[in-house]
Order: sequence, then C-alpha cells, then structure tokens
Amino acid sequence: MEPPVPPQEQPPRPRSHTVTTTSSSFTANLSASSSTLAYDREFLRTVPGLLMVTEIVLGLLVWTLIAGTEYFLYPAFGWVMFVAVFYWVLTVFFLIIYMTMTYTRIPQVPWTMVGLCFNGSAFVLYLIAAIVDASSVTKDLDSHNYNSWAASSFFAFVVTSCYAGNTYFSLISWRSRTLQ
Repeated sequence: MEPPVPPQEQPPRPRSHTVTTTSSSFTANLSASSSTLAYDREFLRTVPGLLMVTEIVLGLLVWTLIAGTEYFLYPAFGWVMFVAVFYWVLTVFFLIIYMTMTYTRIPQVPWTMVGLCFNGSAFVLYLIAAIVDASSVTKDLDSHNYNSWAASSFFAFVVTSCYAGNTYFSLISWRSRTLQ
C-alpha cells in the first residue's frame, strides 16, 4: 500500500490591508434621525405647556379617584372613566409630540387644526363628564365612595377649565395661521 499523497499546497495569496464597510439605508436614516431629535425645554414654560402638564396631573387624579371605587356598578362613572383615561393618554401623547418637536418633522399634518380639534373636543366631553360626575355623587348612592367621587368631580371641573384655556390658545394659534 502506498502512503497518501499530501495535497498540493498553494502559495499564500497576498493579503489586502484595506477594509471596506457598507451601511444600509436603514441604519443611515436611523442614525440621522436620532441625532436630530430635538427637545423643546421652553414649551413647559409657556401657558399652553403649563396647562397641558396640569391636565395630565389632575386628569390622572380624576380617574384614579374613581378607579379606586366600585365605579363599574354605576354607568355614569364608567363614562367619566372613559373620558378621563382617553384624554389623559392623548394629552400625554401630545405632550411628547410638543416636547420632542415631532410636529416639525411631519409638516403634512395641520397641527394647529389638530390641536384645536383635540382641545375643543376634550373641553366639551370633559365638561359633560364633569357634570355627569357631579350629578351622580350622592351620599345615598354609596357613602363609602362619596369622598372619592366628590373629589373626582371637583378635579374634573378644574381639568375642564384647563382644556378650555388650551382651546382658547389653540384657537388663537389657528386664526394666526389661517390669516397668513
């Protein structure tokens, strides 16, 4: 038997010292967009910014005061919960949009009209919810939850006035945009 024949060795190839890297358009766009993320610190110092923060804090108070009770036994409080939670989530969403100045990167959206419609609808529905909340609070209904429901009613009217103020400022902003 013959010994195995070693494979022929090929001469080593010269190595290149150049490294080529490529990036996809996704990573290029991602890095470009994240580096231009703006943060508007001055928004919280404006009256609409302060009203929005007040809406968030007191709106949270409205729905947590009701959520801590047996509200599901009374349909009127279910309506108040719906309005309070719905507009609380949307107000947080709009605060993030205004704080990060996202509205400047989506110019196709008429932001002044969106703000006016949002604040106007929040004012009207919160006013209805606050009236329903106040008219549903009686000691005869459930004296155990009376204080929570009375407090939520008070804060619902305060939040309603905040949305009324923001509706006013949104209307002024919308009018100034339509006159130009």
